[in-house]
Amino acid sequence: MSKAEEEQAAKFHVGDVLLAPAYGNLEKPFTGKVEKVYENALLVEIVENAPADQPAVNEMNHRAIVRMAEVEVIQAAPAPEEQAD
Repeated sequence: MSKAEEEQAAKFHVGDVLLAPAYGNLEKPFTGKVEKVYENALLVEIVENAPADQPAVNEMNHRAIVRMAEVEVIQAAPAPEEQAD
């Protein structure tokens, strides 16, 4: 993985809430929560979407793979608390 890819992947964390553009069968942008971070993409759970897109979202089981370059984080995940030994 190149340094640029590592920096891009470091921008996203599990639990981040993001705004993703419409793609595939979805006609409108949607809001999703990051479930898994890949090299150049994210697995997100779709949490808010346009009513017209609901049948497509149901068909996709409320999950989507989106490219990191196309999304915007709107709420960062809470930082994990460090445990004292």
